Amino acid sequence: MLLSEAWNKEANKRIEGFSPFTLKAYGLQARLLTLYFNDSNIITLNTHNLKDFLAKTGKDLKPSSLAHRIRFMKSLFRWCHDEGHIPFNPAAKIKEPKSGKISRSF
Repeated sequence: MLLSEAWNKEANKRIEGFSPFTLKAYGLQARLLTLYFNDSNIITLNTHNLKDFLAKTGKDLKPSSLAHRIRFMKSLFRWCHDEGHIPFNPAAKIKEPKSGKISRSF
């Protein structure tokens, strides 16, 4: 299954519970992932590939934006694994960046 097909199938299945803003944001993340990997077959991707993608495309992103990208990838690959399209979830071990600490003066 191609990356673009995986996103379309997940979006159709999960559209009920997602806000239009989340679907739009996830659609953008799906396009970025698809373009970077040239719409590869989803089974050919591994954790190392995904970490390279995050390192190259996320270097100028704020931690919150990078975290959003990671949450999308985790959701997509978890769905693909749960549906039996891939034997393992390559995004399962990718961790979100720590958010900046808020300093409070008392």
